[in-house]
Amino acid sequence: MAMTNPEIGLTQPEVEKRVAAGLRNEPAAPLTRSVKQIFSDNLLTWFNLINIILGVLVFFTGSYKNMLFLGVAIINTGIGIFQEVRSKRQVDKMSLLAEATYHVLREKTTLEVHQDAIVQDDILLIGRGDQLPVDAVVVATSGIEVDESQITGEANPIQKRPGDSLTSGSFLVSGRATVQVTLVGGDSFINELSNEAKTETTRSSELLTIINRIIKVLTIVIGPLGAILFTARLLRGAALDQAILNTVAAMVGMIPEGLVLLTSVSLAVSAMNLSRRRVLVRELPAIEGLARVDVLCLDKTGTITSGKLVLRDIVPLANQSLDDLRQLVGGVANAINDDNETATALKTALPNPAWSATAVIPFSSTRKWSGAEVNGHRYAIGAPEFMMPALPAPLKKQVEALAHDGFRVLCLAEVATMTGDGLSGVQPLALIKITDELRPNAVTTFNYFANQDVSLKVISGDNPTTVSNIAGQAGIAHADRFIDMSSLGDTIDYDDLVARYTVFGRVTPPQKKQLVMAWQRAGHTVAMTGDGVNDILALRQADCGIAMASGSEAAKSIADFVLINSNFDAMLNVLNEGRRVINNIERVAALYLIKTMYSVALSLIFIFMVSGYPFQPIQLTPISTLTVGIPTFFLALEPNYQRITGRFMKQVMVVAVPAATCIVSYILLIFLIGGVQFHLSYAQTSTLSVMLTGAVCLVALLMVARPLNRLKIGLVGLMAVAFVLVFVMFNHLFSLVSVFDWQLAFYYVPLLISVYPVYLLVQEVLGKGIFSKIRWKRD
Repeated sequence: MAMTNPEIGLTQPEVEKRVAAGLRNEPAAPLTRSVKQIFSDNLLTWFNLINIILGVLVFFTGSYKNMLFLGVAIINTGIGIFQEVRSKRQVDKMSLLAEATYHVLREKTTLEVHQDAIVQDDILLIGRGDQLPVDAVVVATSGIEVDESQITGEANPIQKRPGDSLTSGSFLVSGRATVQVTLVGGDSFINELSNEAKTETTRSSELLTIINRIIKVLTIVIGPLGAILFTARLLRGAALDQAILNTVAAMVGMIPEGLVLLTSVSLAVSAMNLSRRRVLVRELPAIEGLARVDVLCLDKTGTITSGKLVLRDIVPLANQSLDDLRQLVGGVANAINDDNETATALKTALPNPAWSATAVIPFSSTRKWSGAEVNGHRYAIGAPEFMMPALPAPLKKQVEALAHDGFRVLCLAEVATMTGDGLSGVQPLALIKITDELRPNAVTTFNYFANQDVSLKVISGDNPTTVSNIAGQAGIAHADRFIDMSSLGDTIDYDDLVARYTVFGRVTPPQKKQLVMAWQRAGHTVAMTGDGVNDILALRQADCGIAMASGSEAAKSIADFVLINSNFDAMLNVLNEGRRVINNIERVAALYLIKTMYSVALSLIFIFMVSGYPFQPIQLTPISTLTVGIPTFFLALEPNYQRITGRFMKQVMVVAVPAATCIVSYILLIFLIGGVQFHLSYAQTSTLSVMLTGAVCLVALLMVARPLNRLKIGLVGLMAVAFVLVFVMFNHLFSLVSVFDWQLAFYYVPLLISVYPVYLLVQEVLGKGIFSKIRWKRD
């Protein structure tokens, strides 16, 4: 490895030479699928393959109009591809705003670049929270600690000194350093493991899981059932072409085409809508996941409060003047040179005497203090409880009083010895009062979550009294129930803690993770918010991780959502989008499964009947399009922010089973009485079957669309009018006989009049019978 001058960095010609040699880093993996993947994933599906095979069979019969079902499938797939590509472009545009940037020294100038602009031998300036996109070696540092848990599995920070190597995928827990890049792109360790580590808890959509389970069963059923029906038709003397058309009609009816597509498109459209509201969605199922969350864990800084810290006052504890203490605190803070919010507040408000530190221990979330040796003395700044094993009673009382008033309290102390493992000979010199402002819309936002049955919990590294005070100001219920996690021993009953307390203070990163796990063990779906490296373990463990764009790159890299404006109020939009998708898909799924249910039932029944299958493929097109395809597209996009019931199958069964039962009953009535008793032709019975099936499906559509409004009534009415026009003006196209036949009207008029009351009756009977005996579980 060629050594680069750490004071100068690479020159522009040297950078260009490395770029030409291919020694340039790779861009971050995209969050969305490529256009090619979108096309292939939507086109190369099992059901599309079945449709193509069925289309070829229909083509063989010469009845080309019966291939119209392929047109519907093509249009559905085309709409899905268009919507997903459109959503991809919006999300990709938003992801640029959340991409990590790094500080590179070139020709004595510090530049801010994306990771794909880094070349081998570049000099990087890294700080607390930065995640390394390349392999590197430490050139200069006053003290850093690195978390390599994504690589080694060990969560304990590792101290690094000049000359030590840094592996890509690891991130800085504390300190600052100048490093030289050693390996980039495909040669770096991150290329093999980092992306896997970032997504090690890949979310899955519960809706898609249930739907895919249904499809898996259908996949097993469709082929054998179709083959048996086809054989039965031939054995009963049906012509080959007619047997093929009957079988194709049955198999097309069994396929809930568009259901998976509609779910995927709905999630993609939600991601696009959220990106417009400055929320980056890293995984689509996370939208659904947040809507199911019932415990929301908040980190105080950046979530309840704005994260902007201000030095309010310094309280002397020894015989020193306030001016001397301001000089001392400012000098120590600048010598340590941490870049967290507290350090920034101190460096901004206090003078910088430009003292040179001979030794530095940077701040870490585990220690909760930092220190420096300056002018022959060792000083530490941090949480009083962590700097001294046992606080003197007067000092403890003073700290508690300040914390109760809502201040974040730090202590400046001179110490005898100072190592990464602890302090000794601690002599307190002053208390430092820091204030943290409440977010403007915090009260409104948290009240909304509480009203939606989402329990709010606060997990913070700060003093629990301070956190409790601020949580109370934000309107969080039971904020007075708080616990100091630093006061507990090594053996902690986390299950008991989460059941009793709302506010958890002085929490270490491993404890945050354990608290999240305890809520999960109690059966809750947990979301975690955070912006720093101390939140990473909990963010990764939670069912849904939410990071602020202003937070550390390491936190953003494993979160499900990144709030671009670091505004937690945007989470209301995520909650509502998730609920809209789940509620709407749960409702409209019933309409897709009606056709599947009655098609399977009719296929089984007509295996044993002399009459041919009641439909031809083309006759299913107006039913599928006008009672399912078109209306569900609009219903799936309507605002629907009700609380999640979590009972997908119950909602489906309450609508779909009565509808399918009615359809099968009407068709058997038509064939057994109209066909056998009154000798109606197959064309007449199939026309009546289409008419009654469509009528029942329109009633089911009316049920699904509830609560009704003018737009929904108009939508159902428009579909009904279009369905009538199919019989009046396009009957020949769909192989239907004329309805202006009084003998036929003698059958269909009373049957159509009976549809609505019969549907309600069947629904009531099943509701009191079968459904009442089923113990519905949360999906």
